[in-house]
Amino acid sequence: MDGRGNAAPAIGIDLGTTYSCVAVWKHDTIQIIPNDQGNRTTPSCVAFADAERLIGDGAKNQAAINPANTIFDAKRLIGRRFTDSKVQDDMKLWPFRVIKAPSDTPKIVVTYKGQDKHFFPEEISSMILTKMKETADSYLGKLVKDAVITVPAYFNDSQRQATKDAGSIAGLNVIRIINEPTAAAIAYGLENKSAINGKINVLVFDLGGGTFDVSLLIIEEGRGTNFEVKGVAGDTHLGGEDFDNRMVDHCAKEFKRKWNKDLTGNKRALGRLRCACEKAKRILSSNILTSIEIDGLHDETCLIDAKMEKSNVDEVILVGGSTRIPKVQSMLQEFFDNKVLCKSLKPDEAVAYGAAVMAEKLSGRGHKRFIDLMLLDVTPLSLGEELIGDVFDVVIPRNTPIPTKKSKIYVTTVDNQSSVETVVYQGERARCKDNHLLGTFSISGIPPAPKGCIEFNDCFEIDANGILTVTSEIISTGKSEKLRITNANGRLSKDEIEKMVNDADKYKREDHVYKKKADAFNALEDCLYKMKNKVKNGVCGERLRKLEHAIDDTTKWLEENQGASVDELQRKKDYLQSLWMPTY
Repeated sequence: MDGRGNAAPAIGIDLGTTYSCVAVWKHDTIQIIPNDQGNRTTPSCVAFADAERLIGDGAKNQAAINPANTIFDAKRLIGRRFTDSKVQDDMKLWPFRVIKAPSDTPKIVVTYKGQDKHFFPEEISSMILTKMKETADSYLGKLVKDAVITVPAYFNDSQRQATKDAGSIAGLNVIRIINEPTAAAIAYGLENKSAINGKINVLVFDLGGGTFDVSLLIIEEGRGTNFEVKGVAGDTHLGGEDFDNRMVDHCAKEFKRKWNKDLTGNKRALGRLRCACEKAKRILSSNILTSIEIDGLHDETCLIDAKMEKSNVDEVILVGGSTRIPKVQSMLQEFFDNKVLCKSLKPDEAVAYGAAVMAEKLSGRGHKRFIDLMLLDVTPLSLGEELIGDVFDVVIPRNTPIPTKKSKIYVTTVDNQSSVETVVYQGERARCKDNHLLGTFSISGIPPAPKGCIEFNDCFEIDANGILTVTSEIISTGKSEKLRITNANGRLSKDEIEKMVNDADKYKREDHVYKKKADAFNALEDCLYKMKNKVKNGVCGERLRKLEHAIDDTTKWLEENQGASVDELQRKKDYLQSLWMPTY
């Protein structure tokens, strides 16, 4: 596109566990963009049928009959290791297959066009992001490039990096990763700007399909609108999907107890059971007798970290589809001493709304309404490195405002040490093995000296996306090395990303070819149907016999040539029409 005025605006994408949503600033307001089915949210679901790939509503609609090749919950795998206990637990209830790839990364296996295909979670997520991009492209009439993508506040560095990789594979320039509750708070702040007098304390309670986040923010109106995150807490593995899993597990156990038959080995039965449980959950979401237990709700560490009493919270904002559950609302209201909960935001759209605001601000187009908007976020988990004895030494504590840069001095631990390996972790446990390994790197060429004499300056830097870079420098020589998240610790390499970008283009072309063929097939069938009806009404003699013969031949040919090309289908249709002309 030539010039800023003709370029497509940046979009905001809420890449959810169960549903995704895309929004954009247009006509001086945030627009939630409906998909090709007219729905404002799109299932985060990808299916591989016999001859085509389906994304979104089409994938979800056929899940019960094609469970082993219908992929959901990719967000629960992205940036995780195969041996992660959460992944192992989920695998027991997923109808699709997940295998261990090199470097302990998970890969999803499906059967497509008669062959086994293996996909990284980033690839599946990129397919969903591509669907959201195409939805925006169609709505705007321009090809979108820039996007802000949201992630759970409690996503670690690996999960954030993997989400950025998914955006790259989808052909998007991810200009910012922001936390979902923060995006929702932005939506609330802008929608209620006139009602905010000075400074208010807002708690965002975000319970979605797969993740649970709580963020405490201060929204301040003055010369501009400031959003300052004071604390975050949550669980990247708690949401509506877990309610579904519990129901599936319960029903499977009850079925086995009553009929002595094990459903867990039957993928089709599990798929149908999951669909039934999800439908039951939706019905129960409006039933006050529903009982849902959520561990840890009353030990709200977010308030403790923000050094704030619950009585000082001015607004409690509900975000995420699972906050519709009456029991969740009543427990939350009880915890906050019967405070009226804020339900003014649409729980499924608020995050995309806030992401679109940030996209407009960061895109360079910068509508004047957002010029003075300032966002101060925090890092959700502590970052540090391993010391002798598996000790986790924190360099950046959790809930530190970002972007940030902090350093610590370390020394050699043995005489004449020639190299040092820096092992970086993220988490809150005292022992490294209980935290999340982000990566390792080495620095060599250390001058010979007694232990403790050579010093290193290890610098941890977090950017506005919450993504970490670690640099270690030998102070006496100035030599330094950086931590690069490589394939060895779970991140995709440049070559892998490039291959996936090419694969994404290939699948896109295949989808396009399939649609053209399906359209041609349907057009021929429609032509046959119309001709049959026309023949019944007013055609006789030799012309009738000729038309009936052509219709019968074409119908038989169509049944026997399901793999016919677009050109062949078009020629058959043109031939039928030529027989009917000029009255057709």
